[in-house]
Amino acid sequence: MDSRMSAHIRKLVVAGGGTAGWMAAALLKKVLGHLEIELVESQDIGIVGVGEATIPPIQTYNQFLGLDEKAFLSETNASIKLAIRFENWKQKGSSYYHTFGAPGATVGFVGFQHYWLRAMKAGLNKSFWDYDLNYLACKAGTFNKIQTDNPVYQLPYAYHFDATLYGQFLRRLAEKSGVVRTEGKIEHVKTNPETGFVEALQLTSGKQIHGDLFLDCTGMRGLLLQKTLGVEYEDWSKWLCADSALAVPSQRHEKTAPFTRSIAHESGWQWRIPLTHRNGNGLVYSSRYMDDDTAEQTLMSNLDTAPLDTPRKITFRTGRTVKQWHKNVIGIGLSSGFLEPLESTSIHLIQSGIVRLLKMFPNHAITPSMEALYNAESKEEFETIRDFIILHYNVTERDDSEFWRDMQKLALPERLATKIDAFRDTATLHNEQNDIFRDASWVEVMLGQGIMPQSYHPSANNFSDQEILAIMQKIEAAKLQPLGSLVAHDDFLRKITAN
Repeated sequence: MDSRMSAHIRKLVVAGGGTAGWMAAALLKKVLGHLEIELVESQDIGIVGVGEATIPPIQTYNQFLGLDEKAFLSETNASIKLAIRFENWKQKGSSYYHTFGAPGATVGFVGFQHYWLRAMKAGLNKSFWDYDLNYLACKAGTFNKIQTDNPVYQLPYAYHFDATLYGQFLRRLAEKSGVVRTEGKIEHVKTNPETGFVEALQLTSGKQIHGDLFLDCTGMRGLLLQKTLGVEYEDWSKWLCADSALAVPSQRHEKTAPFTRSIAHESGWQWRIPLTHRNGNGLVYSSRYMDDDTAEQTLMSNLDTAPLDTPRKITFRTGRTVKQWHKNVIGIGLSSGFLEPLESTSIHLIQSGIVRLLKMFPNHAITPSMEALYNAESKEEFETIRDFIILHYNVTERDDSEFWRDMQKLALPERLATKIDAFRDTATLHNEQNDIFRDASWVEVMLGQGIMPQSYHPSANNFSDQEILAIMQKIEAAKLQPLGSLVAHDDFLRKITAN
């Protein structure tokens, strides 16, 4: 092992700001207070800024930092997110919810879907979502915090927020805790000629920022990880062909929905994200199937409130770097890969990359085994999210355009193909250790997209028709019980953010 690899990590340099850079700087400083952290960013370099919707683990991040939820909601113009409503995905005019809840209740050693299927055979006429509290709250447009340890009554939630304001919020916190911010553009990345490790960032001003460990938060440019260290990028466009997005803000809707809307169109899909000061809107599409003018017309003609700006185009390539950690550089955020925002995973991937680094943070040395373990976990996480997104496109009854017909013909990754077949045959699911989506998520999307299992687990036959229907009625009543304590979503937001 060379001397560079065995050196103590005394200073960490974050190349790039935005959501990724400031999330990393804030949490690393909180956990490793002794570590010197310097973040380099330029006000002249914009950020992608489409990551306005999140998933529930963001609460863990915020709570660990000690963020006051009231201040966070106020300063980022945030709203509550209970689910994503998918419209027109199975077929035109259809809709279903992928919620953060756990439908039903634990009856035995197998998932609730097996008992729901058994009850359907016994004559039940209720959807899977009728046993999901998050869905019931979405339908009513209500929310409230429920203090309970009983999973039946839990109402898991995440947030919609302005990602730019969130980065600024974290910047103030990080600088207060001792993170040093340096303004400037990176002109050159200096590496050690013997080890290949990054030694310093040279700015256009001539100043050099030295460090022992570097985080590449330079977005899709991948300035350190890809352009300097030459880490290859694994292209996933054969499965996820979208390569463009248009984003535009619009006026706030009169009612703030507690869910994201994902609306499928002829050759792509549109997001609608409700914030307290405006709506976030965008259209994700493939240039192979839709030109920019058609995309803009599709987006602007499907806004539910007046636009506040002209659409901004973002181009991307779905995939991941084959290594997220190489030598003394770790890619955090878009420098490590890009997955379209269909399931609101962009900010979570930032968070999980930081947490993974913290768990494996080198005390004395950067070792090959540490890099390998980090990269293996990251690879599986990226791939399982990729597969979950592919599922939405591939399993559909839509055949009204070349795009949707081609999506049904995709040669699926083997793991996903096996998962779909197993669910279709027996309603069985098996999730990988680093899959961020629970069984309930896969069940709701598979059912919502049109997969109805042919059979269920034999343990569900232990109940007679009358017994299984009585059990389902009891679970439904339990799920309905908390609804009386919920309030209109906007009323909750006004109350919690009131001075």
